[in-house]
Amino acid sequence: MEIQTLLKDMVDKGAKDIFIISGRPVSYKQSHLIENLGEEKLTPVQTQEIILAVYDLAERDPEDFLKRGDDDFSFALKGVSRFRVNAYRQRGSYAAVIRVVEFSLPDPVTMRLPQEVLNLAKLRRGMVLVTGPSGSGKTTTLTCLLEKINENRSAHIITLEDPIEYLHSHKKSLISQRELRIDTENYPSALRAALRQSPDVILIGELRDMEAISIALTAAETGHLVFAALHTLGASNAVDRLVDAYPAAQQEQVRIQISMTLQAVISQQLLPSNDGSLVPAFEIMQCNSAIRTLIRDGRTHQIPSVLQTSSAEGMMSMDASLAKLYKEGAISKQTALTYSISPEHLLRQIQNI
Repeated sequence: MEIQTLLKDMVDKGAKDIFIISGRPVSYKQSHLIENLGEEKLTPVQTQEIILAVYDLAERDPEDFLKRGDDDFSFALKGVSRFRVNAYRQRGSYAAVIRVVEFSLPDPVTMRLPQEVLNLAKLRRGMVLVTGPSGSGKTTTLTCLLEKINENRSAHIITLEDPIEYLHSHKKSLISQRELRIDTENYPSALRAALRQSPDVILIGELRDMEAISIALTAAETGHLVFAALHTLGASNAVDRLVDAYPAAQQEQVRIQISMTLQAVISQQLLPSNDGSLVPAFEIMQCNSAIRTLIRDGRTHQIPSVLQTSSAEGMMSMDASLAKLYKEGAISKQTALTYSISPEHLLRQIQNI
C-alpha cells in the first residue's frame, strides 16, 4: 500500500482521522462514524510497513518510537494536507492514528466559536484555559484566538506545541512556534526559555505537571498573556486540576495565585449534530469578583451556580449551551442529555423550550 496515495485518498474522502491497526482494514472517521477502506484486514507486518513508511515520508527517525512504544509528530504533504500522527504499540504490533489537518487556518465562524470566546484575544495579561476531552477542538479554538491576536496586535507570540498542527504566518505579530522533542526538550524547559524571549503571548499545548503549571502562573503574574490547554471537562474541574497538581501544604497559596491570574476558562465538547456533522458546545467562565472569591476560598463546586446566573457577563454553562443547540435544531434531545453535566436540570430546560 503506497502511503502517499493512501493519504491523498483519505483527504479526498474528507476523512478526519485515519486508523492503522492490525486485525482490521485501514479505517477512517468521517464526522463521528468510523468506516473501513476495503475489506482486507491488516497484518502486524503490514501495519509496521505502513507506519515506517509514514516516518520515512515525514523524514523522522523512528528510533525513539521503537524504544518508547509511542510517539507524536506532524508533517505536511505538499498539495495534499498536513497530518498529525500518533504512533503506538498495542498487543505487540504497531498501530497509528493519523489526523488530517488542513493547510488553511480554521475559520471562527465555520467553527461556530461564540463571540465571548473570540473577545478573549483582546486580553493583555493573565491566563486563559481551554479545556475538554481529546478531540474536542481545543487546538482549533486556541488557533483561532492566536490568529485574532496576530491580525490585530503587534506582539511576539511564542507557541509550545506537541506537535505543531497549524502553521501561522507573521502578520501584525511575530510568531515563534516550537515543537517538543524537535525544538525543545519539554514544556518546563521551553517555558523557562520563553520568559527570556521577550514574549507578549505564550501558548502552552498542554499543562501536564506541577512544574509547567508553576512557570505558567508566574508568566501570567508577570504581565504576559498565557493560553493553555487542559484535558478536563468543566471550569470548576479545570481549577481543581491545577490546584491538585500541588502538595497539600502549597494548595492554599496556589488557589490565591490562580484567583489573581486566571482570566477565563473555556470548556468544550464536540457533539454529533442532526445533519451528521459535528457541532461544538461551550462552557464559558469569565473571572469576575465572585468567581475569584470562590477559587481563593476553595469553593469551586459553587462555580456552576455562578455560571447559570451570569449570562449578562458573557458566561454560559455547558447545559445552557446544549439547550441552545437543541432549541436551534442543531442536536437531538438525546444528544443533549447524553453530553449534559446535569441531565435532570437540562431536561427541565428542554421541556420549557
